[in-house]
Amino acid sequence: MKPSGCVATFAILGISALGQTPPAAFGLFESHGDVGAVLHEGSAVHDAAKSIYTLTGSGENMWSTADEFQFVWKKVSGDVSLAADISFPDSGGDPHKKAVLIIRQSLDPDSAYADVALHGNGLTSLQARDEKGAATHEIQSNTSGPKRIRLQKIGQYFYMSVSGAGDDLRFAGGSMRVKLEEPFFVGIGMCAHNKDVVETAVFSKVELVTGAQPGPVRQPAFYSTLETITVASTDRRVVRVFPGRIEAPNWTPDGASLLFNGNGRLQKIAVGGGDVQLIDTDFATRLTNDHGISPDGTLLAISDQSQEQRRSLIYTVPIEGGPPTRITKESPSYWHGWSPDGKTLVFVGDRNGNVDIYTIPVDGGDETRLTTAEGIDDGPEFSPDGAYVYFNSDRTGTMQIWRMRPDGSRQEQVTSDEYNNWFPHISPDGRRMAFLTYGKDVIGHPENKDVMLRIMTLNDLRVTVLANVFGGQGTITVSSWSPDSKRLAFVSYQFIP
Repeated sequence: MKPSGCVATFAILGISALGQTPPAAFGLFESHGDVGAVLHEGSAVHDAAKSIYTLTGSGENMWSTADEFQFVWKKVSGDVSLAADISFPDSGGDPHKKAVLIIRQSLDPDSAYADVALHGNGLTSLQARDEKGAATHEIQSNTSGPKRIRLQKIGQYFYMSVSGAGDDLRFAGGSMRVKLEEPFFVGIGMCAHNKDVVETAVFSKVELVTGAQPGPVRQPAFYSTLETITVASTDRRVVRVFPGRIEAPNWTPDGASLLFNGNGRLQKIAVGGGDVQLIDTDFATRLTNDHGISPDGTLLAISDQSQEQRRSLIYTVPIEGGPPTRITKESPSYWHGWSPDGKTLVFVGDRNGNVDIYTIPVDGGDETRLTTAEGIDDGPEFSPDGAYVYFNSDRTGTMQIWRMRPDGSRQEQVTSDEYNNWFPHISPDGRRMAFLTYGKDVIGHPENKDVMLRIMTLNDLRVTVLANVFGGQGTITVSSWSPDSKRLAFVSYQFIP
């Protein structure tokens, strides 16, 4: 039994210098041992003839702020790719026992890390703790029980790939950002998810590649991952991975589906994933990422740039699709929100170089200008009770969240920090505000940046981070709350070699 509260001593069974072939007893790795104060000592056996690693491990969990597991490791630097076939000889045990491919800063239980974890029940997740002692977050794959998994570190981002029996590995969606100092530890691990027992996992066809890949340099492929995140737990779930760019999910009123734009068209998919349905918008085939569903669920508001010098105009379309009805006379105009009674649209208009916020009746007519401050006012959205319009403005030097009455009066600042905050979205229950945060040096709301999804509880103005993602333009441009206020939908982006 290991001493309580300490990290177990690692048995060094033949460490070699980096770049040299490790001893056959450990194949690709240097050593092994238990991380954390496990009650039952684990073990690792390498069958060199069959290229199989058999790990037994105890441990209460690999989660929260500390881990307990058996770890087979090697110290490396730079970019890393680690892949393996994984199986559990015993189908019983805790359904959340974990066999992992893992990269971590140190052997401390609370070390920063990222891993791909195959659970006993088939759940496969990309997990990460972005700094020592912090909480663990995860992205759940929409593939259960894969035969083979891969963990990739490219710069500060970590990616998960999965495959079934006989299939090629494919990117499973999402990414985690963790900054590690070099060198760090890479390897395989086993956690029983029960401190009182020991469980076993078998790792075969293990491939570990570090540094630059051999062969010609190719442009990385670009992917979009449509995801949901549960606010209470920060758990993320992949809906679907798309080659190329999609943007701006909306949740349907029944909570069953998501709308998003891609290739200039509006599309629909079930929250659980599956096939994509194209929504007919007739001539409007150059849609921007500014669209949303009316409060009664009968209409869509869209922003399209297919007409009149390719400058965006606002239209409404029946929820099932059909010919658009033009709402705005002037362009460019970008829709952002419905009033709770469904009678008024709030939008951003660029008029003679002035970017301001306007309202207009849903049946068309005269537009009403609400903001006149110097600079950019953008991202307007009604609060669920109709008492306020929330928006973002750079009138104080950085982009911050503001709010005002629906007639433009009583404009007041809501956030005040060192970042640039965009696109406020109020939860249907009126309790929280989600928004997108860029670094202080980022101008505008560009794509392909390191950003944060943050959330403010409106009763005390407390701000927390939901997720660090690679995204920006298109991530949460329009309201993406679930009807029950428990989840958000968003899009993250990835460049994968």
